[in-house]
Amino acid sequence: MPVKKDASGNRSVEVEVEVPGTPEEVWRAVATGTGISAWFVPTELEERKGGTTVSHFSPDGSMDSVATITDWEPPRRFAAETTEQPGTVATEWTVETRAGGTCTVRVVHRWFASTDEWDDQFEGHTGGWLSAFRILRLYLASFSGQPCASFQVMGVSAAPKPEAWSTLTRALGFSSLAEGARVSTTAGTPPLAGTVVYAGQAEWPEQVLLQLDEPTRGSAFLMALAMGGRVYLTFRAFLYGEEALAIAERVEASWKAWFGEQFPPELPAHAAPTDAHE
Repeated sequence: MPVKKDASGNRSVEVEVEVPGTPEEVWRAVATGTGISAWFVPTELEERKGGTTVSHFSPDGSMDSVATITDWEPPRRFAAETTEQPGTVATEWTVETRAGGTCTVRVVHRWFASTDEWDDQFEGHTGGWLSAFRILRLYLASFSGQPCASFQVMGVSAAPKPEAWSTLTRALGFSSLAEGARVSTTAGTPPLAGTVVYAGQAEWPEQVLLQLDEPTRGSAFLMALAMGGRVYLTFRAFLYGEEALAIAERVEASWKAWFGEQFPPELPAHAAPTDAHE
């Protein structure tokens, strides 16, 4: 979504999604640590004004996002502030009841800047939220409130993004990624099977969301992102149920090994850089 800005330099971007559930169910999904961790990234959240929320974007803690909760109005609204490169960034979450047993979830980022330097980065955040909100919608529709275990693995490629994505999907054995199609991995790949819930559109074709029934009930999100002259291929799995943790611990190691073989984490020094716009 485009950045909104006024003459004084105040800027904002917002994204919203309609999801199934009561306000209380949706609030638990977007305003508690266990709820957010079940569809986004591992998160701790102190449920009070003045509390701290920490989102872990990498396992080693090197990409943690830490914010202070400035408003807390369950089950409708909360806001938090963090310090990022443009300065203070305020993020507001709202849950609005709709007819038919659904709610609208809206997230708004607000910041002040005297130049347009950070506008593209914040517009990019909206694309990330749209992808995450598809996982949220699936979670609330099929797995709400269930125990969750998640993991993420990543590979890197020097090829252009469409080629890297094609290499990944072929190696997995995914012949069709049309919405509604059944997919399953081939021999030599960790077992994975499910139905395509969302397939990337023209503006970003290199992503897919699956509803899983193997290795257990859950979801998997795969995408390719060009950044810094490389293409990063991400596989994120959310597994649900009482056995989810044990299953995740077992299969995560297999996926890490497979991605390490297919897409080594370090590129050779002579590898040609990739145009981030390809």
